[in-house]
Amino acid sequence: MSTIEDLIQKARHLRSEGHSPGQIADELSLSMETVTWLLTQEKGASTPKDVHIDWTSVSGDAVLLHESSMMLMSRYRMMQPEGSSPTALVGISISGIPLATLMAASEGSRLAIYHPSKHSIAETPMGSMSGNFGITPGDKCVVVDDVITTGETLREVVAYLKSHGATPLACCVLFDKRGIREIEGVPVYSLFRISRID
Repeated sequence: MSTIEDLIQKARHLRSEGHSPGQIADELSLSMETVTWLLTQEKGASTPKDVHIDWTSVSGDAVLLHESSMMLMSRYRMMQPEGSSPTALVGISISGIPLATLMAASEGSRLAIYHPSKHSIAETPMGSMSGNFGITPGDKCVVVDDVITTGETLREVVAYLKSHGATPLACCVLFDKRGIREIEGVPVYSLFRISRID
C-alpha cells in the first residue's frame, strides 16, 4: 500500500517527466481532484477521499495481462446476449490499450484507440479517436479501460461513439471505484468493485 508521501513523490516525478495531470491520474489510478491535491498540497485543503490501486504486478507482466484481458472478455460474454459480438474493441489511452488489444485478438475484432480529453493539452480540451486505430459508422464497440475513478472518461467515450454512428455494447473495466452499473444506457462490467468504508 502506498503512503501519501509515496504518492506525492510519484505524482511529482511523473509531472517532472512531462505528464499532464490527466495522465498522472491514469498512471496512479486516482481522480483528477486527488492528483491536483498531491501536486499542490494546498493549505487548508482536506485530503480527497480516494482509493489508490496499484496493479503494476499484473500490468507489467505480459502473461498476467493476457489472463486479465481474457477474464474481462469472459465477463462480457457471460453478461451479453448471444449474437452481440463486437466489431471493435476501444481501448482508452493508455492503460485500456493493451487490454483491448488482447481482447480484440481473441475475438478477431478490430482495435480502436481513444485519447480522452483529460490528456489533451489544447486550450479547449477534447477527446479524440486515433486516426490509425479508429471506428467506422455502424461499428458495435466494447470500451475497455483499467479503472473507473469517476466515470467521466467512459461517459465521454460513449458519447463520442454514439455521435460518430457507432453502437457501444458495453464498457469493460478491471476495477470500478464507484459502483457504476451503466453509463448512458450502456452496461458496465467490472471484474472488481472497490468500496471505501470510512
